[in-house]
Amino acid sequence: MKEFNYTYDDLFNPCLKAIHHLGGSGTNSEIECGVIEILQLSDEEVEDIHRGNTTKLSYRLAWAKNYLKSAGFLENSARSVRALTTEGQACKEVDQKELVRKRKALDAVERKKSQESKGTDEDEGGVEQPELEWQEQLVEVVKQISPEAFERLSQRLLRELGFKNVEVTGKSGDGGIDGKGILKIGSIITFRVVFQCKRYRESVPTSVVRDFRGAVQGRADKGLLISTGNFTRDARAEAQRDGALAIDLMDGYELAEKLKELGLGTSVEMVEKVTIDEEWFNGI
Repeated sequence: MKEFNYTYDDLFNPCLKAIHHLGGSGTNSEIECGVIEILQLSDEEVEDIHRGNTTKLSYRLAWAKNYLKSAGFLENSARSVRALTTEGQACKEVDQKELVRKRKALDAVERKKSQESKGTDEDEGGVEQPELEWQEQLVEVVKQISPEAFERLSQRLLRELGFKNVEVTGKSGDGGIDGKGILKIGSIITFRVVFQCKRYRESVPTSVVRDFRGAVQGRADKGLLISTGNFTRDARAEAQRDGALAIDLMDGYELAEKLKELGLGTSVEMVEKVTIDEEWFNGI
C-alpha cells in the first residue's frame, strides 16, 4: 500500500492553489478534492488512515489550513467555508519554512503570555488545534453507541433538518434500508427519502453505495447514506454516476458538523471580548 507522505507544510501551497482554482472560497471537501487533483494522489494515498476514520490527508490538510489562517491568508465562516483574505487573494505561493518559523514564534509569544497571566512557568501548549480535532472526538463517541441508537440519532438529525414522517425500520428494513422520511421543498415539491446508517471505522467502499442504490431503486426518490467513516473517492464517484440514481453521502466529518450546527449532543462555548473605542469617548 502506498502511504501518504506529504507533511502538513508540504500542503500549504497546494491548499492555497486549490482555493484559488475554486474562485477564492470552498468547503473543506471541495478543497481536499482540489488538493488531490493538484498532487495527483492515488486512491491508496488518499485513503491512508491517520487514526480512527480520519485520513492522513484530511488531518494534515487541516493543519495546513490552520497555519494559512493564522498567517492571515484564510478566513472561515460558521459553516466551515474557507475563503481567501485580501492578502490571500494576492498570494499565489508561500515560503513553507518562513511560514512555519513565524507560526512557531507566534505560539511562543502566546504561551509566554498565558503563563504570565496564570502566574506559572508550566508550558500550557498554546498551539491552536486544527479544525478536525473536535470532529474526531465526536465521531469516536458516535461509534461507541449501539446500532439502534445510531439509527435513532439519524432519525432525530433528519427531523431537525426539516424531514417529515421520519421512521426507523430497523431490523425490518428492506435491503439494508434503515429508515425513511419525506422532504418537502417550498411546500410544493415532495421527495420520498430512504436512509441507511453505516458505522465504519475505515473507508466505505464502492460496493456499499451500489448495494444501497439497488435497495433504493423503485422505493424512493432519493437515498441518503450516513456513515461515521470516510467514503473512498470511487465511492463518491459511484454515488453521482451519470445515468444512475444519485445517492447522497454524509461522512463522519459532515455528520459531526451537522450535529454541532443543530446543537445535538454538542455545545459551543463563546468567549466574550469587549473592545473599547477610545475615539468614541473622546468625541463626547
